[in-house]
Amino acid sequence: MGYNPPMTWDVLGHSWAGELLKQHIAAGSVRHAYLFTGPEQVGKRTLALAFAMALNCSQPPSAGEACGRCRTCMGLRSESHPDLSVVRLKPEDSEIKIDAVRELQRQLALTPHQARLRIALLVDFELASESAQNALLKTLEEPAEKVVLLITAHTTASLLPTLVSRCEILNLRPLNPDAIEHVLSAEGEAPERARLLAALSAGKPGLARSLASDAELLARRMAALDEMSRLLSATRGERFAAAESWARKRKRTEELEAVRRRVEEMLTTWLTLWRDALLMSHGTQAHLANPDRHADLERLTGGLPSETLASGVLAIRTTLERIDRNANIQLTLENLMLDLPRLPGR
Repeated sequence: MGYNPPMTWDVLGHSWAGELLKQHIAAGSVRHAYLFTGPEQVGKRTLALAFAMALNCSQPPSAGEACGRCRTCMGLRSESHPDLSVVRLKPEDSEIKIDAVRELQRQLALTPHQARLRIALLVDFELASESAQNALLKTLEEPAEKVVLLITAHTTASLLPTLVSRCEILNLRPLNPDAIEHVLSAEGEAPERARLLAALSAGKPGLARSLASDAELLARRMAALDEMSRLLSATRGERFAAAESWARKRKRTEELEAVRRRVEEMLTTWLTLWRDALLMSHGTQAHLANPDRHADLERLTGGLPSETLASGVLAIRTTLERIDRNANIQLTLENLMLDLPRLPGR
């Protein structure tokens, strides 16, 4: 099913953030730069674009609101408005480069064509090089009139402290799955499917909607969990063969960065299963991320003590951190195969 981002602040899932931004507009106290932080697909870009629409809507229903139907709103929502400049990582690059920021600065020096304000949207800016961040810092220190910068990042840790200090920070956290289930049901999903998608989303509205509209994404999740189930009692040789196939098989058809992203997706899926098992081992079954994998969870909790389940969670998290730091994929996965607890079996 298709999805259009909501136009009102209260259904974005982060009502406190929407209310704050709405008040800034209504009070005429809009800051020059906003930094939206939080996990991937938690709603950072969606909230930033809703803010851009509320700032520039040509027919606002009230102060701080957007109609969602005028040309300006539709252009900003689709990232095609002439007064919106977007900076994000290019598929062929490993970081956002300084040239992209310099081009942005050139665009921001121009007078808005149609909207009241020129908007700059910088997506996942933690991927920017230090030189690119320093270049943006100059823009933040000498802000142009009629320009608002909207920056998204997973955390502030990878950003220059001086850059962060010049932004209004909105830290978005994962939502309660019940809230996501309610929204999906309102958008037409069957109750049982809405409940499952909300659980799988780990509190991330964007992921829930991606799962709802992308059958391949759900299939990859199922394949990743099936592989984890197989490896639980696999021999060391079988585990090493699997690590080699993940790292090598795709190199013939995909760029290294694409391989890295796919492996990260698989490991993130595995992590949800081990976390669920750890929660169950402590007697908690509310809001499990994998309610449809009860058999696997019972195998884990029945075969491993809580301390061992915790070590499995730590092993996968450590592997994700190493891959994020560009460690060798095959060697890192082989280390995981050694560290990941094994169920009694063959």
